[in-house]
Amino acid sequence: MPAPQQPRPLGRTAHPQSADASPAITGAFTLLSRRWNGPILMALAKGPAGFAQIRERVPGISNRMLTQRLQELTAIDLVAQDVRPGQSPRTRYTLSPHGKAFLIPLAVLFLWAEDHLPASGSPSDQPAAPGH
Repeated sequence: MPAPQQPRPLGRTAHPQSADASPAITGAFTLLSRRWNGPILMALAKGPAGFAQIRERVPGISNRMLTQRLQELTAIDLVAQDVRPGQSPRTRYTLSPHGKAFLIPLAVLFLWAEDHLPASGSPSDQPAAPGH
């Protein structure tokens, strides 16, 4: 009598290189390729923050873009909102449990980039001259 097979966790494949993993990794890279998503998530890794605090933590982002990205990150459950009622309601943003879990690969990617990618504007950013 054959031994019963162990059930696999839902949503995971036994072999990361299989075709089933392609949509998952594609989704992760799509998420990271959207400008400002990574910096916003890293800004919230420092702790919950209001809109103005996030804008200070992410230099260069416009109010409109920050609003749009926060809405998108909230919609996919990486960011959570805490709206505090009152005469002037305050919204604080924090990483959701999924967002906190996403910090693990994001931190590894950050460290890799620091070690292996040239700094913006450095001579190694320039294309090599022909013949070099």
